[in-house]
Amino acid sequence: MVVAVFDSGFGGLSLLYEAMKKLEGCDFIYFADNKNAPYGTKSIDEIKKLSIDAVDFLASKADIIVIACNTATSAAVSDLREKFNIPIIGMEPAVNLGKDADGDILVIATPATIKGAKLNELLKKSNLNNKTHLLPMPKLVEFAQNMEFNSPNVKEYIKNQISKFNSKNISLLVLGCTHFNYFKDSFIDLMPNSKIVDGVDGTIRQIKRKIDELNSKGKNLDTKLLYYSSKKQKDINQITSLLARLEKMAKI
Repeated sequence: MVVAVFDSGFGGLSLLYEAMKKLEGCDFIYFADNKNAPYGTKSIDEIKKLSIDAVDFLASKADIIVIACNTATSAAVSDLREKFNIPIIGMEPAVNLGKDADGDILVIATPATIKGAKLNELLKKSNLNNKTHLLPMPKLVEFAQNMEFNSPNVKEYIKNQISKFNSKNISLLVLGCTHFNYFKDSFIDLMPNSKIVDGVDGTIRQIKRKIDELNSKGKNLDTKLLYYSSKKQKDINQITSLLARLEKMAKI
């Protein structure tokens, strides 16, 4: 069973990191469209085209394709499922986890995800509109792509954005972009009383269900990973450092 994970850049590694631990026996392909990152500030039509190109590249190489990008899911998942005859699993902000939140919910994501109809539908379905705040944080994607996690610029940007809300009233912080997982330590420092969630675990559960539907069980003893980038120069040397960062964030 080959699972292909696609993201606009390095953010999807946060899903890949967990999937490689929890989906035993599967092989993985990771495609980072680093040449065109970030997606979150692009138009819907641009995001759709880039997503179609990415899935077209992966479709013949995998059994399941996972869009580890909230922005691409919001803009293009319906079109992708219509166009390609392969299981496609998208990723959405885990707003449903806010049903039992005592206080308000803060969803941080890219501008495209914030404006997208899919997020608004999720909020309406969960009946959480009245207690949910939406905050676009596009620069965090750029910081992550540049592997800048703890610089004064990063900390100041996060602080300035979060300070728009009274953090004491926020009981749940929803990371609506996979790039944001690299900054969990900063969010914890600024919002120590808020629970932080993302859509990774829910997406992996969907992958497991789809594997079961396909009646396929992984048999490989050693997981294989192929990495592709839309840049001419592959970013292989950065992957180890990024996965190490994610491992550190998973422990806090």
